[in-house]
Amino acid sequence: MVGKIIFWLALILCAMPFMTPPYALFLGLLLSFFITNPLGKKRSKYTAFLLKASIVGLGFGINIHTALQAGKDGFIYTIISITGTLLVGILLGRMFKVDKVTSYLVSTGTAICGGSAIAATAPVTNAKEEQISVSLVVVFVLNAIALFIFPAIGHWLGLSQSQFGVWAAIAIHDTSSVVGAASTYGEEALNIATTIKLVRALWIIPLVVLTAFIFKKKGTKTSIPWFIGLFVLAMLISSNVPQLEPVTPYIVRAAKTGFTVTLFLIGSGLSPKALKSVGSKPLLQGVLLWALVSITSLMAILYLA
Repeated sequence: MVGKIIFWLALILCAMPFMTPPYALFLGLLLSFFITNPLGKKRSKYTAFLLKASIVGLGFGINIHTALQAGKDGFIYTIISITGTLLVGILLGRMFKVDKVTSYLVSTGTAICGGSAIAATAPVTNAKEEQISVSLVVVFVLNAIALFIFPAIGHWLGLSQSQFGVWAAIAIHDTSSVVGAASTYGEEALNIATTIKLVRALWIIPLVVLTAFIFKKKGTKTSIPWFIGLFVLAMLISSNVPQLEPVTPYIVRAAKTGFTVTLFLIGSGLSPKALKSVGSKPLLQGVLLWALVSITSLMAILYLA
């Protein structure tokens, strides 16, 4: 009885505006060591639906016209950087013998936009909850580190506002951490970083379609996941129906809350045994891939731009 009360209080806490996805995931993981999730088998069903619904809701926060216009000049560079990151990430996963799904999720999270990319591709890969959780933990830990060290490195190297904005958008996983790091550096850096990250977020769509082909089971047809179609529809509605402008911020806020609660549910359903079986190799893969992306993008900005 006490365990149930603690669980529901923690769930309500994760729905509060001040709660962030990383803290929600870690809170769920912490509770999993002491109490059993009272939702039982229904938890997986609720988690899967809430995850997809949250991705659709986040689509209302992306103006597709702005993103496409901003992405024209850097189209080729974006393809090269995303493709290169995915390929190197998968190779590192094989080198360290990380399981295929976890390796792919860590690579997609590094290549595009962290937790959002992992959340979007996870249902298509039929990822287990421990695989999703480990991938998110890797990304969120590196995000927290980048939030503090990137501005310091930028000032130490004397990066301009423009240079830092580009670097932060490419090398930091999640949009929230990109905004946090860039806002401490300056207004121009913030505007540039936000715009570039917005463009990269659109690549979730072709990534999920590609993922559906990669993880297609033998004897089955490849189909585009329904929630990605609704994600695109949400972007189109938000971008072309100005009458909805007063409402869309609330939809996006609800979607972010749903994503936060989803991560809590995922974390709370994991057993210490399941996490231990994954090992430290995904973290090593994520750290090396992130370091490679950060260094190469910084070198390109300093010497090729």
